[in-house]
Amino acid sequence: MIKLDSTTVLNALLIFVPVPMIGAVLGFPPAVIFITAGIAIIPLANLMGRATEFLAERVGVGLGSVVNSTFGNACELIIGCAALRAGLIDVVEASITGSIIGNVLLVLGASILAGGLKYEKQVFNRTAATTAATLLALAAISLTVPTVFHYTARAAADNATKLALVISVVLFVTYILGLVFSLKTHKDLYLPSQDAEVDAALGISSWSVKKSLLVLFVSAVLVAILSEYLVHAIAETATTLGVSKIFIGVILVAIIGNAAEHSTAVLMAMRNKMDLAINIALGSGTQIALFVAPILVFVSFLLGAPMDLCFTELEVLSIAVSVIILAFIATDGECNWLEGVQLLAVYLVLGAAFYFS
Repeated sequence: MIKLDSTTVLNALLIFVPVPMIGAVLGFPPAVIFITAGIAIIPLANLMGRATEFLAERVGVGLGSVVNSTFGNACELIIGCAALRAGLIDVVEASITGSIIGNVLLVLGASILAGGLKYEKQVFNRTAATTAATLLALAAISLTVPTVFHYTARAAADNATKLALVISVVLFVTYILGLVFSLKTHKDLYLPSQDAEVDAALGISSWSVKKSLLVLFVSAVLVAILSEYLVHAIAETATTLGVSKIFIGVILVAIIGNAAEHSTAVLMAMRNKMDLAINIALGSGTQIALFVAPILVFVSFLLGAPMDLCFTELEVLSIAVSVIILAFIATDGECNWLEGVQLLAVYLVLGAAFYFS
């Protein structure tokens, strides 16, 4: 009898991997190609995450955290690079927004709700959570500065892209210093390498280093291929579904890139490992803001189409609302199911706003 755990369900979705390629040859509608490519990326992102987790544990806590930080959001980075090559800068910026608010509101909210339905009250390391929340807030504020600069200073486009580059450098340096903080000077505040129960939940306890590297490489290549089909179908899919490309970037693309992490965070919360669930949600959001966003800006300059990080007013509002409500959740060191409902409610309200925008 097959055990229907999250890993089994995700692996079953691998059947969709060849569908977009076949569909492109047979002339499937762009919306079908977009949907099937998105579904196929989800289990591949999960495999990349599992391989990364195993490699991180095998090489030790210090280097392992660097491996996790570097490859933890590789899927989002690959999709973002594909969108940049396709000239969809607005979608790239929307996916950055979506990943931040998705991790803060959707992932953390679902985790707190799932854990809270099983346990009356769950506690977590308040100092570590507050530090992560503050770092994410500072990064989010920095990302919104180019937008404010654009609408207030009425600066030339060249100055806007230069500002985005400067901010990206600052964020990337902050990211490196954050690693030093968590790995060197204040490593006692953060979780050690995962235990056997967590490994079993992730399905990686029996993987060898060679297998992990192979899975990571093959999955990354397939995600890169599928990302090309995904991004090239965005425009026509938006028209077919009657939504904007911003909605697709903020909601759909962000969920596709983070779906595997979503399931892991919820699973950890249900096992009363709220520290780990929060670390996954906030760590991923922080990495998007401090690592993925700057790298995408650097790549955009290399491609000759600089990204100015000028978000829409609704995107700026969404980021601001997310970091504000996060501060209330992270400061007391405990949570219950109602707080999860509140985070999810904010996400649904913002999602509705993007849908009708």
